[in-house]
Amino acid sequence: MSESHNIAYFAGGCFWCVQPPFDKAPGVKKTIVGYIDGHKVDPTYKEVCTGQTGHTEAIAVHFDPAKISYDQLLKIFWSQIDPTAVNAQFCDKGSQYRTGIYYTDEKQKISAETSKKLLQDSGMFDAPIATEIKEATVFYAAEEYHQAFYEKNPNHYKCYREESGRDEFIERVWRK
Repeated sequence: MSESHNIAYFAGGCFWCVQPPFDKAPGVKKTIVGYIDGHKVDPTYKEVCTGQTGHTEAIAVHFDPAKISYDQLLKIFWSQIDPTAVNAQFCDKGSQYRTGIYYTDEKQKISAETSKKLLQDSGMFDAPIATEIKEATVFYAAEEYHQAFYEKNPNHYKCYREESGRDEFIERVWRK
């Protein structure tokens, strides 16, 4: 990795829903949705959906740290999830929808742990913050039809997003 290009890995439930906020952020070069933190080599979406691969749906965020910091990426991440949900995000249930921050170096680890502690100590949530923080393992890109799904299938994405409960939660909790 060069100084001008880093990667951050986040799992926020359905990867379709986590991708747009990162894509819109200045300094993000590209995002790739996929799978991380499992034991199955080169998993498919169908396999991950079973919950038997150990993987969680995730996003790789390629960013320019001169334009956006890792701490700013963490803020985007937290504001898109329910950090107290265990093995679920909104309408999606199962370990493949757990939330996580997967660090690539000690600096990312410290930033992630600090942001989690600040969120826990903020009093915003009655329940503990369940988002895991772990060292990044191999990230597998999801099938092409999942990449930028919100752009390729805007009607399907819009219906799913509206019905998921994510936007209502974000509005109620993060935007108040």
